[in-house]
Amino acid sequence: MADEQIPKGIPKTVIRVKVIPRSSRNQIFGFEEGTVKVKLTAPPVEGRANKALKELLAKRLGVAKKDVDIVSGERSRKKTVRIHGLCPEEVDAILMTK
Repeated sequence: MADEQIPKGIPKTVIRVKVIPRSSRNQIFGFEEGTVKVKLTAPPVEGRANKALKELLAKRLGVAKKDVDIVSGERSRKKTVRIHGLCPEEVDAILMTK
């Protein structure tokens, strides 16, 4: 999704994520040097891990799946993800408390 399609004034946050695919369960399990560490049961095949990441983040942050975009790293364990509808402080508070 291009930035020009997002109405001005809607908050958005960019986070770095390190994904560990083929784990025993889906969970956000820590933070390291400004990066959110996530375990996913899905394998990194045919976009399944990316889909699982978007679903996990959307559920945890209380936003729609369409509001979570992988902006870089689609074929890497290290990804940059943009969350629409939440400011950085809200994202940090949610991810740190649950």
